Amino acid sequence: MSKHGEVRRYSLIIEKIRCGHYPTFREIKDFLFSQGFQVGDRTIQRDIEQIRLEFGIEIKYDRIRRGYCIDYENSLNMESFFHFLEIVNTAELLTESLMESRDALKHISFDTGGGLKGIENLKPLLKAIIENRKIAFNHYNFQTEKVTAYTLKPYLLREYLNRWYVIGIVDGTKTLRIFGIDRVRDLDIKTETFTPDPYLDPSCLFDHTIGLMFSQNTVQDVLLSFTHTQGKYIKTLPLHKSQKVLVDNEKECRIALRVIPNYELTQDILMHGDTVRVLEPAWLADKIQQILERALEKYR
Repeated sequence: MSKHGEVRRYSLIIEKIRCGHYPTFREIKDFLFSQGFQVGDRTIQRDIEQIRLEFGIEIKYDRIRRGYCIDYENSLNMESFFHFLEIVNTAELLTESLMESRDALKHISFDTGGGLKGIENLKPLLKAIIENRKIAFNHYNFQTEKVTAYTLKPYLLREYLNRWYVIGIVDGTKTLRIFGIDRVRDLDIKTETFTPDPYLDPSCLFDHTIGLMFSQNTVQDVLLSFTHTQGKYIKTLPLHKSQKVLVDNEKECRIALRVIPNYELTQDILMHGDTVRVLEPAWLADKIQQILERALEKYR
């Protein structure tokens, strides 16, 4: 079976355990069978072990409830894992459709904004991060319009708006930097290794951040009031994982975010135009108003 098939099986096992209220081994096996996977007990046992080894997701058997569950406290990167499964499952479904009909591509439209530029660097970059190897590359800066050479200790890959970024510490500095891989040229994976800082976890920096930009602001409660119609979209595609709906009626959909206000948050708010109003904090509401007034001046 292909690797796609294996990962699909992993995702089904996770799905059953998450939603099945401590399913038994037999219930997991029957669920796989209903999804077209006729596999034996040893294969399922091996799958559960591989989920732990390959993805750091701990599945344990609860003897009191007599079923399986996920040990969230001892599992790594659950959110990233589920997002990864979504990508893999979508790719598999599209692949199956294309295999069934060569005309399938005529009925599929992809965003052609160039977000996949530099995607060939993903695999070597991930390998360098796993093996703690330094990397060297040339990077083009949109603001300065200059190309600069860097040697980097890579820590993390991050995806945002269909673009990928590598995050790490430039040699000779102590602060994290973010580089878009679409602007990376002449990538060189060094044989020289480095010892990662055990107290540095770049992924945690994004727990309260929308997008990429670090900010000097602190974590704050942001209240946004959307129109009733726009609120339907916001509820199905949250702005941030901390999003909570406070009011939902025919007049408005009011949400609360627990985030560090940054450039991307401002852009998200502006993107929704007159369908949103910032309620709190007051300084953010003033900032959005000033930006809109400057924009209006350009049309006068």
